[in-house]
Amino acid sequence: MTSQTSPTTSTDTMPTLQVLGLTKTFNPGTPVEHHALNGIDVTLMPGEFACVVGSNGAGKSTMFNAIAGSIIPDGGLVRIAGENVTFKPDFKRARTLSRVFQDPLKGTAPNLTVAENVALAYGRSTKSSLAFAMRRERREMIHDRLASLGFGLEERMDTKVGTLSGGQRQAVTLLMATIGNPSLLLLDEHTAALDPEATRRILDLTDKIVSAGRITTMMITHNLGDALSMGDRTLVMDDGRIVADVSADERRGMGVDDLLALFRANAGHDLDDDKVLLEK
Repeated sequence: MTSQTSPTTSTDTMPTLQVLGLTKTFNPGTPVEHHALNGIDVTLMPGEFACVVGSNGAGKSTMFNAIAGSIIPDGGLVRIAGENVTFKPDFKRARTLSRVFQDPLKGTAPNLTVAENVALAYGRSTKSSLAFAMRRERREMIHDRLASLGFGLEERMDTKVGTLSGGQRQAVTLLMATIGNPSLLLLDEHTAALDPEATRRILDLTDKIVSAGRITTMMITHNLGDALSMGDRTLVMDDGRIVADVSADERRGMGVDDLLALFRANAGHDLDDDKVLLEK
């Protein structure tokens, strides 16, 4: 698997994503008060691909939820493609932001066919109707895009998505999430529910799609090896903070044990998440 290099040029001086001082506390003032985000700062330039790793409860999904608009932060700023979206709901960010979840069926309509699901995603990105999206030329376009995935889905265009394997469903979801060329793609442990073979195929497909489309991407993963090999940067989270931001140059020659040592040095304790350690 190849790693994408940072493609910033003189024409790409505006960050795709700016997260400044993001904070979020759940159940404030109660015995179960939890400070999920404690002043998160992240900037991604156009085409950058950052992997996010950390133990359970580190704040990874909460950060994604705040960026996507699923939750409103208590403080801080979220700016996507130059627009302040901090207090905008998720549906108002849908044209500039796409998200793929751990559950392969999340984000798709299982009772619609593969072609219908992709057509709906394409229609949302172009503001066209399903009927327009399913005209012959659109169907041919969808066929070609499915064929490019390498999962044989071009032969199953009229199959309901709910009957596909997990890897096939996630391949469809990836295509749906990127067919409209979003400004930002969030991958929320999108291979966690797949078997090892399907995981590797989906990660290879992810790398291919993101690189070809030059899509600014953040990917949460529990696999430390993938966190070092995918994309350009590795963001390490602990206790609602980013405790390390490892650049492409710094990652060269870095192994999993080195990343664990960096976590220990910056967080002040060992990474103790069994799922992460088992997948290292």
